[in-house]
Amino acid sequence: MNLRGVLFLLGRLLLALAAALLVPAVVSFWLGGPDLRAFLVAALVTLAAGAALERGFRQRDDFAFGRREAFVLVTAAWVTASIAGALPYVFFKGAGFAIDGLFEAASGFTTTGASVLTNVEGEPAGILLWRSLTHWLGGMGIIVLGIAILPKLAVGGMELLGAEAPGPIAEKLTPRIAQTAKALWAVYAVITLAEVLVLKLLGMDLFDAVNHAFATMATGGFSTRNLSVGAYGSAAIEIVVAFFMMVAGANFALHYRLLRGDPAPLVRDPEFRAYVAILGIATVAIAIDLALARVAGPLDSLRLAWFQSTTVVTTTGFATADFDAWPQLSRAVLFVLMFVGGCAGSTGGSVKVVRILIVVKKLGADLKALIRPHAVLPVRIGHRAVPPDVVGSVTTFFILFLTLFAIGGLLLTAMGLDLVSAFSASAACLGNIGPGFGAVGPTQTYAPLPGAGKLVLAFLMIVGRLEIYTVLVVLFLGRKR
Repeated sequence: MNLRGVLFLLGRLLLALAAALLVPAVVSFWLGGPDLRAFLVAALVTLAAGAALERGFRQRDDFAFGRREAFVLVTAAWVTASIAGALPYVFFKGAGFAIDGLFEAASGFTTTGASVLTNVEGEPAGILLWRSLTHWLGGMGIIVLGIAILPKLAVGGMELLGAEAPGPIAEKLTPRIAQTAKALWAVYAVITLAEVLVLKLLGMDLFDAVNHAFATMATGGFSTRNLSVGAYGSAAIEIVVAFFMMVAGANFALHYRLLRGDPAPLVRDPEFRAYVAILGIATVAIAIDLALARVAGPLDSLRLAWFQSTTVVTTTGFATADFDAWPQLSRAVLFVLMFVGGCAGSTGGSVKVVRILIVVKKLGADLKALIRPHAVLPVRIGHRAVPPDVVGSVTTFFILFLTLFAIGGLLLTAMGLDLVSAFSASAACLGNIGPGFGAVGPTQTYAPLPGAGKLVLAFLMIVGRLEIYTVLVVLFLGRKR
């Protein structure tokens, strides 16, 4: 394996992160914030580390880069980004915040949205912007961004994109992989800007609008307010944020084609139709339950149900109400939605709708095979047959996802968390959702958890964001057979 090539490219990515750290530094300087020094030092340290790796492991223009290198680079990039992203928190709050800083940074880059900050509104603007910026950078993907802006990263081609892209199959939109990365980021940026403008028109100040748009389009969930989106008390803002969350939870390849004047794929796509249907059924079920329990009137129940169903299924994590205090059926529906996620190719986390469709179709084919044992019954999504290797991969993914969810929950219970809090925290972090139930509910933070528990959850965030296989392959690469 070309480890020197991996370290060289990792150095390039660190240089890009050092530049990103200057964005909140400029805001802090402009506003006279107390966190300016923390960002400048963090940028300097990241710059030095990146320059050392790039110079120390410089490669030829045509150096070899295959699947093994792709898996190692993607995993190392996300771990390194989380460490570099933690530096501003540590330099601003002190060394005692190291584990919390790593948790917050990992939660930001993986777009999980689980936070250890107990008073968000008391944090300086630079820190708040950095949290949201880590969301936005991690939403479309650190490696996808790298391919778009750093030509050297394109040497990995589809291997890199496949190791990071959310979904069972990475989709190539243009003949060249760098063009695909640029196209995805262009669509991402255009829709983000559109949300910023709409939120500004609805009364949000520019800073809040930018932060919430970053968090929405990344399906992250970090807010600048302690009460999240609910702090604004505006039904219009809630509806707009819910709409853009739905957009972020759909496949960006479909958005790319829509913006190019071809809406047909969006309408015909079976995964998108299933995604909308799941959201619709969950919204109606919760709205009826809330109305019957007199939590709110019919229209308010519908609005609350739509927003919260959308924020959970897209794994964004915003809140407009304490859903942990809702009736049991509503809470149960939201818990099930934690294991759904958005569409493949979206910024959403968790299992993904397409995988659920494949498993359901596979189950149907297996039941038919019991009656017609000699029939050839391919698994189809729409008019396309799913390759058998993809079906097998999806089945294995489900097993691994549930196994990691169970292990995470058991480890947290061993550390003293109650059953509901432990297993909902495991599901929320592995699925990159953010808030769970109980001690990690929408009105709580992850701050009280023990340090070991935060490290376990940070690991689950990265594993979940990289679709499990990428990290596990790296962990087992060095094992001899």
